[in-house]
Amino acid sequence: MKSKRQTTIAKRTRERLVQERRELKREKKQAAAAARLAPPEPEADVLPEPEPEPELEPEPIGDDQ
Repeated sequence: MKSKRQTTIAKRTRERLVQERRELKREKKQAAAAARLAPPEPEADVLPEPEPEPELEPEPIGDDQ
């Protein structure tokens, strides 16, 4: 009669970590696929045009009187 070996806690921990990594990888792939299928968003890197600075009148030179 064969005796069954008990799975060690370390082995179960390793298996759980592998499953978690696989799940994270699967979620990451799904997010990337969804991003490829989604329409492109308008670019947010474009800066709005700066407001024009008020023009200052030049002071006349030589008329100190």
